[in-house]
Amino acid sequence: MNMRLVRFTKWLLDVMFVVGIGITVGIPVIFYVIGGYIEAFRKYYLIQCALYMLSGVLALLIVAELRKMFATVLKDRAFVWENAASLKRMGKCSFLIAALSVARLPLAPTPATAVVIIVFSIAGLFCFVLCQVFEKAIQYKEENDLTI
Repeated sequence: MNMRLVRFTKWLLDVMFVVGIGITVGIPVIFYVIGGYIEAFRKYYLIQCALYMLSGVLALLIVAELRKMFATVLKDRAFVWENAASLKRMGKCSFLIAALSVARLPLAPTPATAVVIIVFSIAGLFCFVLCQVFEKAIQYKEENDLTI
């Protein structure tokens, strides 16, 4: 395993988590400032703050699950039931982010919002499919571990 890549990935996930917390907590201030330039953020300030903060929390949950999965990979135990459960939780969070973006669409319709909906819908599907792959791999691994 390339240890430089492993260290960089761990560092990147840690930075994403910490920066994500800061941005999510700072959304009310950020949107207040942006509201000076973009009417939709001024007009729908509370709704926009709530929707984006919920999306931020869900994104933080995804990064937290990735960090947990990465820890099992570092311990050389990638194919465990906890990782399959993490993938399922990440899929649910992805679909919820897509749903929150759909709710946000009438307030400020932009092409970026449509892209977020598509990307997180595909990410949710990907997580659920990868969860099934993991579950099958875990079953094969457990059967193989029982074979002498």
